[in-house]
Amino acid sequence: MSLLTDHKLDCVGLFCPMPILKTRDALKGMAVGQTLEMLSDDPASEADMKSWTTRTGHELVAIEKNASVYRFIVRKTR
Repeated sequence: MSLLTDHKLDCVGLFCPMPILKTRDALKGMAVGQTLEMLSDDPASEADMKSWTTRTGHELVAIEKNASVYRFIVRKTR
C-alpha cells in the first residue's frame, strides 16, 4: 500500500527526539487535512509517534515497516 502524501520528511539516521521535533515543525507549515510521510529508522519512533499523535490530536493514518525503516503517515488535524 502506498498512500500519496502532501509532504515527505526523511528522518533516517536521526534519533529521539529529532524525528518527532522535525515532524512537529513540518506540520506547522502545512494546512489542516494535509498528510505528511515521515521515514525513520529509530527503533523508538513507533512508540514515540503513537504517543505524540495521541497527545497532539493529529491523526496517525498508517505505520509501515520495511526492514529497519518505519514509514509513518500523519494527517494534520488542527
